[in-house]
Amino acid sequence: MSAILPLRLEEVSFAAGGRAIIERVSLVLEAGPSTIILGANGAGKSVLMRLMHGLLAPTAGRVAWSGEGARRRQAMVFQRPVMLRRSAIANVTYALEVAGVPAAERERLATDALSEVGLRNVARRPARVLSGGEQQRLALARAWALHPEVLFLDEPTASLDPGATREVDTIIKAFDAAGTKIVMSTHSLGQARRLGDEVIFLHQGRVAERAPMEKFFPQPASPEAAAFVKGELPWG
Repeated sequence: MSAILPLRLEEVSFAAGGRAIIERVSLVLEAGPSTIILGANGAGKSVLMRLMHGLLAPTAGRVAWSGEGARRRQAMVFQRPVMLRRSAIANVTYALEVAGVPAAERERLATDALSEVGLRNVARRPARVLSGGEQQRLALARAWALHPEVLFLDEPTASLDPGATREVDTIIKAFDAAGTKIVMSTHSLGQARRLGDEVIFLHQGRVAERAPMEKFFPQPASPEAAAFVKGELPWG
């Protein structure tokens, strides 16, 4: 089966309520480097990721994966993940069932995924009683069990304390090391530096800049990115 990357966005726009949120974005995302989407509040980061993932359809333009079966070969984790009213392990086995994994393999894959994120000891506990950090790790376990080619992460640690954030960062690095392409939005410049290889900087629904991490922070090319890095740009 051919790879689903690169992902191409061609003149993609999205409007809601008469307001343009994403405007004529053209991008190619290749396998390999971890891509961080940065931008102020309201810049369009979450909407852009939902367009890439397929949760939203563009108002204009085209989002195209290179290979077949992209829906099942990529995953997305949100800032506040939805937990099913069942145990932690059942949340993972359900994701495997939806993906068409044979029943005989689901329990083993789910257990392995929970072990990978440090939750094997709470496998039978109801997911909804877990802490915020544990729920986020469970959401990552659901993704890990599917071994996605691409993992979209929409501000996955925005609601977490520093300890839980470190745990999630470690899991994200494990996905990267295992060969999964990471595409993540964050408002944390420190997290961007820790986890990213390149930055796509959004300003008012447009790509203002795209640059390698080591170039973006010391020498942002656009005035909007320079202001953002200095902490002078609170809104998109």
